[in-house]
Amino acid sequence: MDTIFALASAQGKAGVAVIRLSGPLAHTAAKKLAGKDLPPRGMRHCCLRDFSGARLDDGLVLTFQAPKSFTGEDVAELQIHGSVATVNALLRCLSEIRGLRLADPGEFTRRALENGKIDLTQVEGLADLIDAETEAQRKQAQSVLAGSLGSLVERWRRDLIRAAALLEAVIDFADEEVPTDVSPEVQTLVSGVVSDLEQEARGVRIAERIRNGFEVAIVGLPNAGKSTLLNALAGREAAITSEFAGTTRDVIEVRMDLAGLPVTLLDTAGLRETDDYVESIGVELARKRAETADLRVFLSETTDELGVELQAGDIQVLPKADLRSSSAGVSGKTGQGIDELVSNISRVLVNRSTISGIATRERHRIAMLKAIDALTAARTVLESGPDMYDIVAEELRSAIRALESIVGRIDVENLLDEIFSSFCLGK
Repeated sequence: MDTIFALASAQGKAGVAVIRLSGPLAHTAAKKLAGKDLPPRGMRHCCLRDFSGARLDDGLVLTFQAPKSFTGEDVAELQIHGSVATVNALLRCLSEIRGLRLADPGEFTRRALENGKIDLTQVEGLADLIDAETEAQRKQAQSVLAGSLGSLVERWRRDLIRAAALLEAVIDFADEEVPTDVSPEVQTLVSGVVSDLEQEARGVRIAERIRNGFEVAIVGLPNAGKSTLLNALAGREAAITSEFAGTTRDVIEVRMDLAGLPVTLLDTAGLRETDDYVESIGVELARKRAETADLRVFLSETTDELGVELQAGDIQVLPKADLRSSSAGVSGKTGQGIDELVSNISRVLVNRSTISGIATRERHRIAMLKAIDALTAARTVLESGPDMYDIVAEELRSAIRALESIVGRIDVENLLDEIFSSFCLGK
């Protein structure tokens, strides 16, 4: 096994930089730079020198002994001053040590997975945590990283193994008198797992939205003040505004944090019939994005003329409140009604987020649906009696394999390559 190293902190100038090493030569390499013995597990303040004895930097050297480390291997971390020149000098010295090489993207985390320190869902949680921009994303990622989904899968797996063991016992002793009918307990175990899986699968869509962001489309007729409203919500000139109808041709996207949730606001072209070819493309695109958005804000007196169906949770407000005698509506120019609109958008999305599950990815949902299909078949066949227990047991094994793919126990090698390619070198 190679010993790998990489900068684990961000690239560029910083107060402190961290260089991580992992593998059988991690402590030996750190000792060469420190010029003194290091404890198997601990921290030392050292003057780090190159192989000619020239001083590189003062720093802290932390050592972790296998298997009690992030990767499960011997690990060393060099905490040094974060100048680009200092970091490069130390990386250059490490590259000159035989048996050491620069880590591939995500290789530290991959070794942690392969050494059983974390499961695949925790790898995904770690990736999400690194990318988290909002409080909801942070909380969701922390929950997955802490192993909540892995624990849930393990409980389901344990119940199904218990059910399969009961059936196998009957099959193995088919020629002898078995005093207990195992069908009721098997049905109870399987039904409990199916109920949990169905509930968790329903929440994946919302969990994905928390991870990737909700889309909120601003919809209305031309010159209804959509772009002005978007600019007011964004706090900057994100979209061009003018008094001429049809100014917006493309969909303008602005990323925001609303009530801790990631939200992308979409400013769409005004919906109308037009002979302008380019504008008609923008109108068609606006309709498509509005239909697929999680929430629509209609700036209009009525939605009948827009050709986009009002759905549960959508918000309709009167446009250009600054030109009205009443206090109703919203205005991007004066700010009237904007706080209330933001509050309403946040309330709708927060309410939807309450049904979010622990599982956060489409692959989780697909694996759960496969398990549900197998377990549904198992429950049906189970009613045929002991003569069909071997088929029921096979269906249970199929469900177990589907669940094991969630945590990375089987058939995920291609998936691992895709996941780790998005990690930085020091992770």
